[in-house]
Amino acid sequence: MIKFLYIINKQGVLRLSRYFQHMGLKERNQLQTSIIRSVMERSDKQRCLAQLQTEGPTIVYRKYVSLYMISAVTPDENELAVLELMQNILETLDQYFQKVTEVDIVSNTERVHMVLDEMIVNGYVGETSKVRVLVPLQLLDAAKK
Repeated sequence: MIKFLYIINKQGVLRLSRYFQHMGLKERNQLQTSIIRSVMERSDKQRCLAQLQTEGPTIVYRKYVSLYMISAVTPDENELAVLELMQNILETLDQYFQKVTEVDIVSNTERVHMVLDEMIVNGYVGETSKVRVLVPLQLLDAAKK
């Protein structure tokens, strides 16, 4: 199960967060700062899987040009599949925004959340087809014209 997904910039500023499991606000803030700090401290040569504690979720992250996607998964989840899911999310956003940037994510948060909600359902992978994921956004765009 995927517990949450963060998108941060290369300075470590949180740009988007999506939780798939309930957490209190205080716990969220502590978790965000510790995970973001630990991911930012890792070098580019280190692998993109980390376990911050001996027990608990595994942190899976991937660095893109100026963004990091970070997620926490339970031990029963396949970390490599989550890395592929992150790649698929980025490709879907690239297709929708014609080369997604940090500005697109900040200014179109609701659309990014729609993509995430189509692809991840209650912490589990729901849909991986880019065409099917983008249909609700395209219908929304067509209705606004």
